[in-house]
Amino acid sequence: MKQFIPIITILLLIAVASCNNKSDSHSSHNTETTKDMYTCPMPEDSVFSDTPGKCPKCGMDLIKMEQGDHEHEKAVYTCPMHPEVIKVKPGVCPICGMDLVKKETSSKNVADVKLTSLLKPTNEFVISSIPVTSIEQRDEQIEIEALGNITYDTRQVGSISARVSGRIEKLYIRYRYQKIKKGQRILDIYSPELLTAQQNLLFLLKNDALNTTFIEAAKEKLQLLGMSNEQLQQVVKSGQPSLTIAVYSNYSGHIHEAANGGNMNTSTESMKDISLITEELSLKEGMYLQKGQSVFTVFNPDRAWAILNIYGENQSLVKVGNTVSIIPETAPGKDFRASIDFIEPFYRKENKTLTARVYFNNSVMKIPIGSQLKATVFVNPKEAYWLPKEAVLSLGMDKVVFSKTDGGFKAIKVITGIVHEKFIQVLTGLTTTDSVAANAQYLMDSESFIKVKN
Repeated sequence: MKQFIPIITILLLIAVASCNNKSDSHSSHNTETTKDMYTCPMPEDSVFSDTPGKCPKCGMDLIKMEQGDHEHEKAVYTCPMHPEVIKVKPGVCPICGMDLVKKETSSKNVADVKLTSLLKPTNEFVISSIPVTSIEQRDEQIEIEALGNITYDTRQVGSISARVSGRIEKLYIRYRYQKIKKGQRILDIYSPELLTAQQNLLFLLKNDALNTTFIEAAKEKLQLLGMSNEQLQQVVKSGQPSLTIAVYSNYSGHIHEAANGGNMNTSTESMKDISLITEELSLKEGMYLQKGQSVFTVFNPDRAWAILNIYGENQSLVKVGNTVSIIPETAPGKDFRASIDFIEPFYRKENKTLTARVYFNNSVMKIPIGSQLKATVFVNPKEAYWLPKEAVLSLGMDKVVFSKTDGGFKAIKVITGIVHEKFIQVLTGLTTTDSVAANAQYLMDSESFIKVKN
């Protein structure tokens, strides 16, 4: 009886070991099928890991996920225009209000790409998983940068002309660009015609004083010939004709010789020769003037124009009445705002930019004529379809974008409009439902020519 006890004991030990092996095998199988996953408590971070730790985005401790939550790793939604917005549920973007789209996670590998996509030529189709964006329709306040210069307001230009023929007895203007005021004496002129008219008046006053009609006609003739009321009264009072008559300026400003530069059309070549500016006046005492001859031209520096050069792509946007911010080069602290008063309907010689005029009062700022300036034209808000500039690739005459398709991106041609800050206007070629690569240059193959789909 005793010899059977060890045998029973051995059989019992073998049975227990077999049960333990089955239990360990089952536990190992359960461990493999229910592998623990960890995630960040903040849902917008969308961080997943198979080991505990801290969130690389916000620094919070990762928490263990339930088995049913593993599927969230494959359902992440983002905004086409703002990729920094990430949600675990469908909805709308809190920034622009666009519908969120499902974002492909890194779990998708290259094996998911179809063989037909890999066999397409690289200059027509690109396989990539870079972020995408789409066009957005909205009103955009356009600001156009322009360069220009300060010039005289030609509406304020005055001309001093000779009303009678005669000889210059005295000249009071001594140098070019001399500043004069209204009523200032310019020159004294001797004119036989004026002398004869004075003698006729004095004869009537002496011999026919009651003939008021003839006397008033004689006085009016002298006034038309350039004699002032004060000069006329002095002749009547003294009873003697004046041999010379003073000519006064009717304008204030800088004086220029009408014969040599009064029109202010000084070219770049002439401005290089300083002698043309500093040489003496060509008009001298003793010289004769003809009736109607323009002697001097007066430019008023207190009334000026800002001439703005508008380049081709922005010419259709600039209108009369647009607000302009002007910063003079010689006085950056004297920036001011005005509005466009006139747009020249032609291109100036050797210049293919549109010229816009801004009239302003220069009496206080005293900005030197000829100064360079920088200007910002504030155009009325424009409603259009906008796309980030990085999403459009220029191929010279053509503009292309890479449209998202199954398995990759395909280059398509688009027609673009104006460029404003970081956005470019899309006229044709895309719809709001199309997704394009956010960085088109990244997909450009430097060794191939992109073939676009018209």
